[in-house]
Amino acid sequence: MRPSLLFAVTAAALLLTGACQSGVAVTTPTDAPVSGSVSGTDTPNPTSANTTDLTRNRATAFDTTARPLWLETRIQNHLAEKKQNPPVHIYRYQYNDQLVYFETAPCCDQFSTIYDRKGKVLCHPDGGLTGRGDGQCTDFVKNRSSEMLVWQDPRQ
Repeated sequence: MRPSLLFAVTAAALLLTGACQSGVAVTTPTDAPVSGSVSGTDTPNPTSANTTDLTRNRATAFDTTARPLWLETRIQNHLAEKKQNPPVHIYRYQYNDQLVYFETAPCCDQFSTIYDRKGKVLCHPDGGLTGRGDGQCTDFVKNRSSEMLVWQDPRQ
């Protein structure tokens, strides 16, 4: 082998060896277990049943206190219609110092609606083609409080 080639190979080996050894800490998964026994069981068998329940809880708690008659009528009308996707939800809020009911839109590009306690439509805070509602209550999300789920369509 020529001396210049031998020098280049030796220099490269020294550089690689030095680079690989700087600041490297190696740990292995074969360290002895905490109990000191290699053949013992380190992980106990599960002692309880599976705690993950993938079924929905069908008993959703609704606030049924003092629902106005007009709201009960709306709920019955929703139940008489074909099930919507996503399901309709009705929430109660405090907004602008009054009690209001917020009804989600049943589907795409439709307005959600805010009703006063007598059932009069106040505004549409979101939905429509722009997703911004009718522009009459643009501060609804920011200024609402005391959220309470009043009803959601229970049909699966």
